[in-house]
Amino acid sequence: MPPHVESSSSDDDELTTRLFHRRRSVHKLFGGRKVADVLLWRNKNLSAGILAGATLVWFLFDVVEYNVVTFLCHIALIGMLLLFIWSNAAPLFDRHPPQIPEVIVSEQAFREIAQTTHYKLAHFASILYDIACGKDLKKFLVVIGCLWILAIVGDTCSFTTLLYVGFLCALTLLPLHERYETEVDHLVAKSGEDLKKFYKKVDSNVLNKIPRGPVKKKLH
Repeated sequence: MPPHVESSSSDDDELTTRLFHRRRSVHKLFGGRKVADVLLWRNKNLSAGILAGATLVWFLFDVVEYNVVTFLCHIALIGMLLLFIWSNAAPLFDRHPPQIPEVIVSEQAFREIAQTTHYKLAHFASILYDIACGKDLKKFLVVIGCLWILAIVGDTCSFTTLLYVGFLCALTLLPLHERYETEVDHLVAKSGEDLKKFYKKVDSNVLNKIPRGPVKKKLH
């Protein structure tokens, strides 16, 4: 489905083309907090550390073929040894023993995560239901095509590699888009118009000739 664009005025009163009718910046679009800072490299040390950690995990699991259970056991073993040494050595150096941060075992934090996850899953399932019912044929064809491409990609690489490539794209393409936002949005808008013209031809010559039954509306 071609992306929607709109023109908005900037601080210099210049017209810029933005995708998906958005009025907010890319940073605010991703929440404007720590996640957005990491994805857009606002904190370069943290972003580089997370990228290095993800690369190490991908290398261990996909290249070295390290077992997940063995990896988790080794991490827990090292952590317990460090805590044991720290707890017993702290009185010798007049230091406090390690304390478990309350945020790790906070009931409110887990409850908020569960509520957010439930809301996102319910919203996503509702969208998939509407698309699967054929209410929007364009979205239906786009989802079918994306799933088909994803199935081909998943058949050629492992799940770990697929996650790592997606994470790597998020840490590289988003900062590049923010830096060259005007040029990228203009190029995508132009491509979207070409796709819209192509879809109209396909819709008039092929899709309108496909017989479709009535779709039942959901009861609210």
